[in-house]
Formats: sequence, structure tokens, C-alpha cells
Amino acid sequence: MRLCGFIRKEWLQVLRDPSSLAIAFALPVILLFIFGYGISLDAKHVKIAIVTESPGPVASSFTGGLYNSEYFEPVVMGSIQEAVEALNRWEVKGIVWLKSNFARDYMKQESPPISVMVNGIDANTARLVEGYISGVWAQWLELQAIKAGQTLSLPVNLDFRIWYNPAVRSRNFLVPGLFAIVMTLIGALLTALIIAREWERGTMEALLVTPITVTEMLVGKLVPYFLLGMGGFAVAIFMAFFLFDVPLQGSFLLLLACSALFLVTALGMGLVISTISGGSQFVAAQAAIIVTFLPAFLLSGFIFDITSMPGPIQALTHLMAARYYVAILQTIFLAGNVWSVIIPNAAALALMALIFLLIVWRKTVKTLD
Repeated sequence: MRLCGFIRKEWLQVLRDPSSLAIAFALPVILLFIFGYGISLDAKHVKIAIVTESPGPVASSFTGGLYNSEYFEPVVMGSIQEAVEALNRWEVKGIVWLKSNFARDYMKQESPPISVMVNGIDANTARLVEGYISGVWAQWLELQAIKAGQTLSLPVNLDFRIWYNPAVRSRNFLVPGLFAIVMTLIGALLTALIIAREWERGTMEALLVTPITVTEMLVGKLVPYFLLGMGGFAVAIFMAFFLFDVPLQGSFLLLLACSALFLVTALGMGLVISTISGGSQFVAAQAAIIVTFLPAFLLSGFIFDITSMPGPIQALTHLMAARYYVAILQTIFLAGNVWSVIIPNAAALALMALIFLLIVWRKTVKTLD
């Protein structure tokens, strides 16, 4: 009864705090809208300049492939100088230049001269544009060989198969990873403030003289914010399914269990920060953002591939709880219940949650000293 009364008191305090409700329910909606609609790693409808020095049926058949591709928005230009100026002004992202002897060399079965120039300032988009143009070129060569009743001779025949995300939608990759950011903010940021808030408001002294034990106090602090965090998770999962149409290949119950485990870990991180922040909400909030949110955003694999990072940074990512949760999320959403991935990452989360909660339990004492 004593614990239930304390949990009720904490829950009423949460409901009376608009900032907590905003972080739990409004923040996931805002972040999912921004990342779901505003940020994309795909390159579609990219403006490219097309310069054809000797127009004709052969050149038109090739450029037709560019017009029919969803990845390009071709802009015809009269000269290479005009196209280069447009590239310098960032009006186009690339140039496809068919020189005057393009058709003649193709008819002679020689390699027709085609030049491609890409703006490399945005390296990711440059690589994508280069790959897309190469794909259109390969398809055109194959089509011309079929029309001529020939077989296109290539040194290597590749059979491409894209597993887990066949549509190659970056939204399917970003939205599940965003769950880790949302849960980190709800769990770590909110709980980082709760004990610091008690000290700043002067209510911690009154709490310490009550007969409630340290364990009951920590459980009473965690339960309301755990429920709040799972409410934020429910909002995020609803938007992922019904707004962004992200597929779920694995078990929903497994996703729910792993998310609850990560939330407990995030709550433990927040309590550790709150305990050692010296009773200042400002310090606790800043520490929570620096120690939990930024690493979750940059070092979890949510956007940036961990295997592409330098060795010391890769080693550092093993200390980030969000790394393990992102791996679980992307696996369950896109690949399914791959236990060889889920079990080790879930075990790492459970260990981290235990460590954080033990630290808080040892650090929290019912004394004013």
C-alpha cells in the first residue's frame, strides 16, 4: 500500500507537469514527422543537365531512359559551357554529355563517347547519381542488343537481389531507428530531472523522513515514467505502421519486450544523471542531452554506419545502449526474428540496465549528508 500510494503521488505529479506530457507524446510526433517526411537518404527527381551535340534517334533512345526514370529530372541544355555554369550555380546536380560522335561510334560498334559530371560536394548524392546513370546506361545497352538480336557481352553478369528492404526506402530504415531517439529522450531526459527537481523544490527533505525505503522510492519514481515512455512508444508505433507504412517482419510482442527493456535502461541512465547532478535541473538536463541524446543520434547506427567509423569510435559505441536497441529495431522491422542478432543485443541492454539501477540504488541514501 505504501508503494502504491507513492506511485500514485508520482503519477499525479507527472500529469500536472505539461512539459513531461509534451516530451512523451508531442515530441515523438514532431520527430517522426521531421524524419519521416523531411529527411530522406534517397535521391529522387534529381535535376541533371543533358547536352546532346548531335541529336538523333540513337541519342534520343538513350536520353529517353533518363526521362523515364523516377530518379532524374532532366534539363536539356544547348552547350556544355551552359551546363557547367548551371552545375556551378547548383541548378543541376550532374551533367550527361553526349558528344558529336556518339551515334557514329555506336553504329561502328565502338564505345560511344559519353561523359558524366557530378557535383561531388554532397558525396552521398553524387555516388547515388553516378550509380543511377550507370544503371540507365547498362539497361540501354541491353535493350539495344535485344533489338539487334544480339546478346550483350559483359565480363561479369550480376544478379542483384536486395534483401530486407527491396523497395530501398530510406524511410523504412530511418523510422525504426528513430524509436531509439524517442525512447532515449523520454526515458533519460525526464528521469534526469525528477530527483534534481525534488532537491530544487525542497521536497526531497520531506521525502527522506518518510518510512518509504530507497528501493520503494526508486520503483515509485520509475513506474510512472515507464508508463509515460511506453505511451510515447505507442504513438511512435502507430505512426510507423499507419502513416509511414513501415513493414514489421518480426514479432510485435518481441518488439514490445525489447522496447520495454531499452526504456528501463534509459530510465536507469536518467536516474544516474539525476543522482549525480548535484540537485540542479539545468545541469541534469544538459548532461542528459550530452551523455544520452547526442551519442544515441550519432553513434547508434541510426543514420551513420558504425562499421564505417574509425576503430576507436567503433569501440566507444559499445558503451551506448542505443546501439544495441537500433540493431534490434532494424532487425525486427526489416529482417524478422533473427535471434542471433536479438539475443546478444538484448543481453547487453539487460546488463546495462542492471548496472545503472545498481549504481542509483547504491548512490541513493536516506540522509541529508
